[in-house]
Amino acid sequence: MKYWTVTFSRLPADAMAIYPLMIFKKRALKESHVIINHEMVHFRQQLELLVIFFYLLYFLHYLINLIKFRNHRRAYFEICFEKEAYANERNFEYLKQRTPYAWLKYF
Repeated sequence: MKYWTVTFSRLPADAMAIYPLMIFKKRALKESHVIINHEMVHFRQQLELLVIFFYLLYFLHYLINLIKFRNHRRAYFEICFEKEAYANERNFEYLKQRTPYAWLKYF
């Protein structure tokens, strides 16, 4: 999957995927296969949900988690999209075998 890269030093995370952009906090992170694989999982999720619905569900799941856990970090890590990406970021074959809407397993 083709994507464009951008470096933005004020990014609150090491990287972020906003299809078709992959934004990195530092230029050196563009070489991290683990980070790229993590963000590619997000690209696949975004395409499945036509991008806009991904962000609506992502934000809604974050808000529900924030109310439930009252902790930003925990709320973020409990988002189903993040759970899928983190669980598979080191499996470089994952995107080849991933089934559509695999993130539903992480709800």
